[in-house]
Amino acid sequence: GAAICKNRRRDDRKMNIGCVVMAAGDARRFGENKLAALFDGKTLIRRALEAVPSEEFSAVAVVTQYPEVEDLAAEFGFIPVRNPHPDWGISHTIRLGLEALGDCEAALFQVSDQPMLCRETVAAEVAFFREHPDKLVGLSHGGVRGNPCIFPAAYFPELLALTEDHGGSSVIRRHEEDLLLFECPARELEDADTRQALRAMEERKRLI
Repeated sequence: GAAICKNRRRDDRKMNIGCVVMAAGDARRFGENKLAALFDGKTLIRRALEAVPSEEFSAVAVVTQYPEVEDLAAEFGFIPVRNPHPDWGISHTIRLGLEALGDCEAALFQVSDQPMLCRETVAAEVAFFREHPDKLVGLSHGGVRGNPCIFPAAYFPELLALTEDHGGSSVIRRHEEDLLLFECPARELEDADTRQALRAMEERKRLI
């Protein structure tokens, strides 16, 4: 036993990764509170929170303007973060989320309108990132990047410097050479921008 212990890597500590679920937008194209829309019997926000592999993260912050989403976040054991200014754009949501996470070595950002995103896929993406902890990692299909994306702490200053509706994509575009893609089925990346898109996704899900 002693020999095994001696040979073990000194740093067996798991890298400290936080998660920000972005659930603050007005979803103008959807025409109502998109997060409350049902997909296969569950709201989009419940599906988003169920897709978070919480055991992979030191903390999970859910940034929202909706009290009912704050309540749901607390039910999951996540940190509810009120965004009173969704009109300030996604940059403000990113800032609030990062600040709520505290001291992290990396952060995964997840949107709330990908109802077919699987918990297992997100966990596999995090495991892939742990093998490449200095890289940006984005979920993708066929070489096309989607969400979630994971940012090492070295990129936090750039994320915190974002303004208005500029999100993580603008940081990634500046560092394309540091981006690794993690492949998943196309359906997991689909987002429900409109009610019609959501209905069409439900139809396709029935055929799977």
